[in-house]
Amino acid sequence: MSSWMFLLDVDRAPAAPLAILPTNTDDPAGWALEHRDALREAVVEHGAVLVRGLGLRDRTEVGAVFAGLTGGLMTEKEAFAPRQRYPGGIYSSTRWPAGLPMCMHHELSYVLEVPGLLLFACLTASVEGGATVLADARTVLEALPPALVARFEREGWLLTRSYNDEIGATFAEAFGTRSLPDVQRYCRANAIEFAWRADGGLRTRQRRPAVVRHPLTGRRCWFNQIAFLNQWTLDPAVREQLVEVYGEDGLPFNTFFGNGDPIDERLVALLNDVYEAHTVREPWQDGDLMLVDNIRTAHGREAYAWPREVYIGMADPVRIADLPLRCGGDF
Repeated sequence: MSSWMFLLDVDRAPAAPLAILPTNTDDPAGWALEHRDALREAVVEHGAVLVRGLGLRDRTEVGAVFAGLTGGLMTEKEAFAPRQRYPGGIYSSTRWPAGLPMCMHHELSYVLEVPGLLLFACLTASVEGGATVLADARTVLEALPPALVARFEREGWLLTRSYNDEIGATFAEAFGTRSLPDVQRYCRANAIEFAWRADGGLRTRQRRPAVVRHPLTGRRCWFNQIAFLNQWTLDPAVREQLVEVYGEDGLPFNTFFGNGDPIDERLVALLNDVYEAHTVREPWQDGDLMLVDNIRTAHGREAYAWPREVYIGMADPVRIADLPLRCGGDF
């Protein structure tokens, strides 16, 4: 039995993430700091941990808990959709339509320095839907067709983005600056090809590995946002409207095989079906905390009915170049 289990009360419900039950919630930040090592060990072993009923009451308390559990929070770069940033490196949930689910993905898996740990805090749980759903990237990888995995291991995956002021994050929101020279320097330093359009918009493309080895365990993980950021994951009516306005080459984001070949609707459906077959879920309750290993565990979000107040922190930066398994080429 793992040593951390002697320090924490645990609930193991089927088809749900491991849940830990605090015995005292008068001081959430103090409890989190006291049990930091045990919680981090549990995340390494299980990929994600839900701390049920920690008693988080406001954003200040969330910040204190996040700070106690990490060595500092990361600043988000290259966000695909806008979100509010608060003092201390805390972010709101991504602004994504409440009535649409957010498909499985690994946070910022298209950047060169990714968060190894995600922290979620729920202050107000939705009365309907809204769960942060999880899937083990190791079992997802094992369930995918071997020939498909082999191709993505050889080629990686390609992400294209067309920034505008109407859909998704603007380039100023994504890169944290309106300075064109600063954006260009960032792109060159982070293996991102870029071009400025005549209307002042920015188009980028970047190739990244689709399969990596976990930095602690060495296990192969399906680690990407191939399905999530592909045009065929969009609601059909939304996709049709975006193609009509921007053209297929001007979509806010899209994904391809690493050599530039298109990814068709059937493949995206296959990826999402495999994710769904390996999904675990547990509805949020007010005051909950969740820790997620971002390399090992994909996450998504159910559609929901307002209100819902969930905050996120990103920590433990990992350089993609430090993850041993990657496709050919430079990253």
